[in-house]
Amino acid sequence: MEQAAPSSPLGNVIARIASAAKIAGRKAGDVTLIAISKTKPADAILDLIDQGQRVFGENRVQESQEKWPAIRAAHPDVVLHLVGQLQSNKAEEAVALFDCIHSLDRPSLVTALAKAQDKLGKRVPCFIQVNIGAEAQKGGCAVADLPELLAQARDAGIDVIGLMCVPPAGIEPAPFFALLDKLADDHGLTQLSMGMSDDLEIAVQLGATYVRVGSALFGSR
Repeated sequence: MEQAAPSSPLGNVIARIASAAKIAGRKAGDVTLIAISKTKPADAILDLIDQGQRVFGENRVQESQEKWPAIRAAHPDVVLHLVGQLQSNKAEEAVALFDCIHSLDRPSLVTALAKAQDKLGKRVPCFIQVNIGAEAQKGGCAVADLPELLAQARDAGIDVIGLMCVPPAGIEPAPFFALLDKLADDHGLTQLSMGMSDDLEIAVQLGATYVRVGSALFGSR
């Protein structure tokens, strides 16, 4: 297995994470890079795997079902995260395919995921997605609804490991990342899925444990 060259897109992103972690007094290894491979062909994904990347993220269940079984058969150590919105009727397929789900955001999905996990005998760690900017067009639970949703998920036997957010576009993201960090701390959660290609340094400095990077690795869509 090759290692990413420092001048490659993957090497550059890894260096950005390491630099931001150092500024914050953190270890680079405390932050997991999720390569967001939605809409990207298998060849582009395999190229990153050859460079050492092992954690990938997809937005849609159907697209993932079409390309990932063959990739994972050849590379069983690859970890696959679902970072996009999840319809309740796709919960069983998502539990079967993914190793982690970042978009738990409503009671109906809690019910669907719990039922799917029980049926398949598989526990999939989940992040609760918080609509941190109270944007009507975005998924995620309202900040005020987080305590109740978290309690429902825990009661249903879902392993909630952290919180996820997508801050409003075009606005300084730091206050939103800081709020997500505080919410996680208030509820005893240690994992934060936040930060993308343009703002990963800020996210890492404010506590991100997972950053979701697409365009900086694969180029514009």
